[in-house]
Amino acid sequence: MALVPYVENVVPALSKLQNSSARFHFASHEIVIAQDWRTLGVAAVVWDAAVVLCMYLELGHVDLKGKVSIELGAGTGLVGIVAALLGAKVTITDRRCALDFLSNNVKYNLPSDLWESVAVSELSWGEGLDHFPAGGFDLVLGADIVYLEDTFVPLIQTLQHLCADATVVLLACRIRYERDTNFLTMLREQFTVEEIYYDKNRDIHIYKAGKQLPRRDL
Repeated sequence: MALVPYVENVVPALSKLQNSSARFHFASHEIVIAQDWRTLGVAAVVWDAAVVLCMYLELGHVDLKGKVSIELGAGTGLVGIVAALLGAKVTITDRRCALDFLSNNVKYNLPSDLWESVAVSELSWGEGLDHFPAGGFDLVLGADIVYLEDTFVPLIQTLQHLCADATVVLLACRIRYERDTNFLTMLREQFTVEEIYYDKNRDIHIYKAGKQLPRRDL
């Protein structure tokens, strides 16, 4: 949700984020993602959670062919791009100030015959949700979007709106602080949640969530 601006003297571990581009190979395609830490901060760099989620999607554990999907807080758009290359119909979303940057990455990395299967749209969590079909998505994707406590409630509201009973939510994140665990607790009040993958080298977890179905008493 919030864009964190560029800060000089970034720690060495984050120096790669200052590169103007990052290269990846997913779905039999070479992907070149433009980065712009100085202008857009965290929204314009590729974080490990996005890479791990793309790796997981490429493993084929999720059927993406023809699936109506949406990526939240897309930033550079890497996850949505990979989902589209793997056959999904994807709406790739972020806040308005990031959309031009996001759109350029999407258009540069997708073959023209896939452009019709991808839309780039503004979405600030909890706002203007009527612009998106209620329960209209098979798959909801989010990479490293759990980090600001003020966004937790609107994020969950957004998930509730987007998800039907059969919708699958995949969230990739690093559990950094107690508040991140608190988000998972909040999420479990409305969704069933399970950890389905862990990349120990990058310390990234992937959680699968789905709407809790009404309990049927026997």
